[in-house]
Amino acid sequence: MQIVIPKEIQPGETRVAASPDTVKKLCQQGHQVLVEHNAGLAATWSDALYIEAGAQIAADTTQLYSHEALILKINQPNTQEIDLYKPKSALVAQMNIHRFESLPALAAKAIDTYALELIPRITRGQSMDILSSQANIAGYRAVLLATQYFPRFMPMFMTAAGSVKPARVLILGAGVAGLQAIATAKRLGAIVEVFDVRPATREQVESLGAKFIEVELNDEERAAFEHTGGYAKEMSDDYKARQSALIAQQAASADIIITTALIPGKPAPVLITPETVAAMKAGSVIIDLAVAAGGNCPLSRSDEVVKSANSVTIVGHANVPVLVATDASSMFARNVLTFLGLLLNKEGQYAPQLEDEIIKATLVTHAGSIYFGSAAAPKAAPASPVAQPVAEPVPAPAAAITETV
Repeated sequence: MQIVIPKEIQPGETRVAASPDTVKKLCQQGHQVLVEHNAGLAATWSDALYIEAGAQIAADTTQLYSHEALILKINQPNTQEIDLYKPKSALVAQMNIHRFESLPALAAKAIDTYALELIPRITRGQSMDILSSQANIAGYRAVLLATQYFPRFMPMFMTAAGSVKPARVLILGAGVAGLQAIATAKRLGAIVEVFDVRPATREQVESLGAKFIEVELNDEERAAFEHTGGYAKEMSDDYKARQSALIAQQAASADIIITTALIPGKPAPVLITPETVAAMKAGSVIIDLAVAAGGNCPLSRSDEVVKSANSVTIVGHANVPVLVATDASSMFARNVLTFLGLLLNKEGQYAPQLEDEIIKATLVTHAGSIYFGSAAAPKAAPASPVAQPVAEPVPAPAAAITETV
């Protein structure tokens, strides 16, 4: 089966699903790789680099999708792209599966669709984990975005003109993005405080030199966390009230707030209320990394910079990894290359290991049937060799912190 790398068409997208390095490895394994013209240009990779790696360049989508193929993408396809796909092709991408509405169109063409965001958080899945690789980039770049809008220095300075106090950074959510944001802010000399609903994250936060802030849990809440492995979950109204009061108190003294909290398949929880923003200092900055899922602050707007009445800047960049396109693409491409080891055999043929737990978790359409969400095929009578339809992402082990960006 031919491997196809299209140019991403989502507005503002600068990444590409395969790098010259991963294309070279695929070609060395005997696969034929077809790259759309200028697919990697925004990530600084010219067509010449892909040709040097062994790929062929398709002048347009007609040539790109002329045969049944294994299609590697960053983002989920739109209906126009799906119309171009040949029946019985295969698609590997971050599908934004909880909000993707075109699974029936893919199933109608008997396309095998793999949603990379559903890779289970098990040890052998770490090298394929696109959410973690891209969240690392988002956490790093969020701090640099904050320095762009913050009107003061980040570290402490002692100069002949006087001393400058270090900035106080509050990070909400100690998942992959949050931990990277902590490390980056500390390198820049900030005082960092971190809030997370999961007590299990304290050790990691403190190991990076930040102060951990937590809502005191009652016995029932503590027991609930013990049964969920320490993962973020929907909390009680009483807990939310205590959480809101604590965050509002910390926000009032913060110079920069970076929010990363997400709950898979649900709107992002509101952590920074308009009242909390109104009590913040003029010149403060909020970077809302959850804005694509509704935002952790109701005042944030997707891909906009908003200034509140009291001069707080709220940045809602919906796709932060595109700001670091080369490394983001390289990391995504390596994740995909590892994943393809479960789809391609040594003879260069498409031969998915359907009984593998990672394939079971990520395969959302197969042989004309849907295996995710309300449109999923009945569990009692799956229409494919896959053991069971996947209705929800497989939960992660307690060692991985993944319920935030």
